[in-house]
Amino acid sequence: MESWGLAADAEPGALGEHFLYFAYGSNLLKERLRLRNPSAQFICVALLQDFKVDFGNYQGVTSTSWHGGIATIVQSPGDEVWGVVWKMHVKNISSLDEQEGVGNGTYIPIEIEVRSQEGKVLTCRSYQMTDYVPAAPSPQYKKVICRGAKQNGLPSDYQRKLEEIETNHYKGPVKVFEEIEAIIKEPL
Repeated sequence: MESWGLAADAEPGALGEHFLYFAYGSNLLKERLRLRNPSAQFICVALLQDFKVDFGNYQGVTSTSWHGGIATIVQSPGDEVWGVVWKMHVKNISSLDEQEGVGNGTYIPIEIEVRSQEGKVLTCRSYQMTDYVPAAPSPQYKKVICRGAKQNGLPSDYQRKLEEIETNHYKGPVKVFEEIEAIIKEPL
């Protein structure tokens, strides 16, 4: 296992002036993550064992950013979540926490161990929604996740699994989605 020599009170995933962040949802897409966290650098594709991705609304309230359920990870023996490990500067912890809604309780930061495709175990910061009601994601949110999975070469079986996720069929505007499209300069 990769040991970062963390102090007991260190931020989850901390590594000196940088930390490792495991993304499994919309932050799989580089352009999405870098909207508010410009220091993010791709490290590797990695596997989180005995978890699954679920979608929901924090305390049953639909996300005003994505207009549908948002991704979280839940323990589920035998399941797996593929994602991306990003290296980020510690100055981005507050902006990442803000993006993830840590201040209002939507997500909590957690420390997890993931395994790279080469078998290296990495300790990472990630986020988990703790009080949610299951709900389908918007088509726009799903597109961002699937595009990020493709962009980073997640296993093709896992990409197919993401493509099969049912959406809520929301057809209205999604500001974050439009910001990402403007950066990529092509429709998602």
